[in-house]
Amino acid sequence: MALLRCDFYSEVLGMGTSMTVILPQQTVGQIGMTGTARPEPPTLYLLHGRSDDDTTWMRRTSIERYVAPLGLAVVMPQVHRSFYADEAYGNRYWTFLSEELPAVVGQFFRLSTRREDTFVAGLSMGGYGAFKWALRHPERFAAAASLSGALDIASRFPDDRGVVDHVFGDRPIARTGDDLLWLIDQADVAKLPRLYLACGTEDFLYDENVRFLDACRAKGVPVTVDFGPGEHEWGYWDRKIQDVLAWIGTAP
Repeated sequence: MALLRCDFYSEVLGMGTSMTVILPQQTVGQIGMTGTARPEPPTLYLLHGRSDDDTTWMRRTSIERYVAPLGLAVVMPQVHRSFYADEAYGNRYWTFLSEELPAVVGQFFRLSTRREDTFVAGLSMGGYGAFKWALRHPERFAAAASLSGALDIASRFPDDRGVVDHVFGDRPIARTGDDLLWLIDQADVAKLPRLYLACGTEDFLYDENVRFLDACRAKGVPVTVDFGPGEHEWGYWDRKIQDVLAWIGTAP
């Protein structure tokens, strides 16, 4: 595998930013790991949580080792504490993620752009971002996964004024494109990507995940559900990202 920390200029953000990228490499002599590669490999956009950055998946899991035999490229962008939104008093991270980032990735790397080869996943704030991206642009993704996602921010954020004021300002969250439960209610079920929902039953976000699942069931949206023992911590996410990769099914 090739590992790149890519620093580049964002026209949308008006400043330099970064992404960490794993690219597949065909290898047979590497001790302890065999790599697979193919022309225009499939891509997983892997999103970080609220307290993290674009390097965190590399530093706290074995994601490079997990994707090596799959021939899967992984793109991990930096969005700070934006909740993958166009911030009221900050920057346009939703526009950066959903419009500029895929274009920049396409300029820099020879990756597949086909829907069936494109996936998105994330943890905590990144789980919210992954589902938000997939629900607002279902035509782009074959599958989307949330690990311990913050999935009902309209209900939770009244107690978190710092995030509300900076990211959302005075604009409403409920019944908008930032509200995942509303997006599920408005969705064309036949056009949605496959969804994977994982959360530990001891996680402080567990109730939000249950509410998201209830919204999916009410709408008739199929979801692969993985609820079981676990907390909001990296041991859990390191295990579950392996389950997500197996569920995605990208093996050549």
